[in-house]
Amino acid sequence: MTNSTRTRRRFTAQQKAEAVELCLQESLSCNTVAERLGLPSSSLARWVRQARIDRGQAGTRDQGLLTSEERTELNRLRKENRELRREKDFFRLAAAHFAKEQLPPRGFA
Repeated sequence: MTNSTRTRRRFTAQQKAEAVELCLQESLSCNTVAERLGLPSSSLARWVRQARIDRGQAGTRDQGLLTSEERTELNRLRKENRELRREKDFFRLAAAHFAKEQLPPRGFA
C-alpha cells in the first residue's frame, strides 16, 4: 500500500551528477553515498547504472541498454509516431466523409 500523504522528491541534474560522481570517482558504494546525502539508495543505484551506460562502461548484463541520448530520441520518435497516426486517422475519416457526400442518393439514378 502506498502512502498518499508522502510527496515524491525531485532532484536536479546537478544533484544527481554529484551523487553519481561520488560513487564512481571515490569508489564508494551506492548505499554509503545515499546515506550520506539522504537519498533513496535505489534511485542512486539507477542513476549510477545509467551513467555507466552513457559512458560506455556498462557491465555485461547492461550491454544493449539505451544511453540517455538514445532514450530521449526514442521518446521523441514515439511521440512523433503517435501524432502522425492521429493525423492519418483524421484524414482517413475525412476522406470517407467526403466520399460519402459525393455519392448520389439511393433510389435516384
